[in-house]
Amino acid sequence: MIHKTTSAILFMPDTSKQNFIKTINHLQPDKVVVDFGATPVTGIHVVIVEKLREYYGLGKRPVKVTEPYQMLGEIDEELIREMNIDVIGLSGEKNMFGIRNSDWKVHKTLWGQEVLFPGDFNYTYNENGDILIYPEGDTSVPPSAKMPKSGFFFDALDRQKPVEDSALRLEDNLEEFGYLTDRDLSYWKDQVLSARESRKAVVANPGGTALGDIALVPAVGMKDPKGIRGVEEWYISTLTRVDFIKELYDRQTDIAVENLKKLYGVIGNSIDVIYICGTDFGTQNSTFCSPETFAKVWLPYYKKENDWIHENTGWRTFKHSCGAVEPLMDLFIESGFDIINPVQINASGMDPVLLKKKYGDRIVFWGGGVDTQGVFAFGTPRQVKDQVKRQCEVLNNNGGFVFNTVHNIQANVPFANVIAMLEAVKEL
Repeated sequence: MIHKTTSAILFMPDTSKQNFIKTINHLQPDKVVVDFGATPVTGIHVVIVEKLREYYGLGKRPVKVTEPYQMLGEIDEELIREMNIDVIGLSGEKNMFGIRNSDWKVHKTLWGQEVLFPGDFNYTYNENGDILIYPEGDTSVPPSAKMPKSGFFFDALDRQKPVEDSALRLEDNLEEFGYLTDRDLSYWKDQVLSARESRKAVVANPGGTALGDIALVPAVGMKDPKGIRGVEEWYISTLTRVDFIKELYDRQTDIAVENLKKLYGVIGNSIDVIYICGTDFGTQNSTFCSPETFAKVWLPYYKKENDWIHENTGWRTFKHSCGAVEPLMDLFIESGFDIINPVQINASGMDPVLLKKKYGDRIVFWGGGVDTQGVFAFGTPRQVKDQVKRQCEVLNNNGGFVFNTVHNIQANVPFANVIAMLEAVKEL
């Protein structure tokens, strides 16, 4: 396994990268490593990004919507500097709606904010005033997602066709998992060359490695998705069509490993972390499946991806799962994941003291710095500061912790609490 750290790396002159290397190797960093915006689950809503730019005196300008599904805003170089961020993220050329992130144009949101969307980001309004977004920006096909008039992000629309078991084909649910093209590889090579200049740790999200991520199952970037595409139908299938799901994962991970080989051939070890999967396995109070089911249906296929990465690269692997997933933590580790996100501290069994004691030397906790459903949203700035400091004292002990909230920062979080959180991290 290529997870070796030399003394030369540990004492390189750049503070962000040095502290990240210490953290990822479970060594005490000089400061808490901070991520905002490096992944689609550690980002900040465009409303808050605009307020942050104003707070830091960076000048008013439309914020790029880098991930329109959740309306996450770009954390640009100016904000990275002001917020003392240590990690940056790289993604593919297209967003989740299959639209290239280029030719940015100004649009006004339902709440009146001017933002930048990609040039092909086409949408219409329904009779209720909701926004309808279209796969690949093609308004000649049915919309794939909707933003309610009073909402701040998009929800996938159910385009599930009738499912007949006798007619189910693996190819239908594999349609979006293609092989990387020369254009894709050239795009990644250019991104990595640019990222090197940042002297930050780098997280890459190439896509194609997630297994059953319910945000991806509806395939909002496809014009005519076939197979199992409804949220309810998918969950049913993980119980009633287990053989189909396992064969699907086996075929999907074959493609993923081939793409990882191609990607590594172009970028080598120029990235530090690869985002593998955002499949949620927990609710507030329990897991979605038993440990036995996870071990049978998911573990072998996660392990296939993670084993190839660990045997052939220096990358660390990143797994996102919300909820009460402590009963699955050993299985996440056995699957080969180096990092778990977000550490949902308000869910059952997710006590940070317990987690750090039982798993802290075997997996990196990425997130969990403040409770987004509780104190962050409804508490006072003083309460936010106190919780941030407590969380960091527990989770950052002997490294193995990257600061972020519990999932993305939402539009309606009191801005004073956002500033209190950032001040607390800076004081640490």
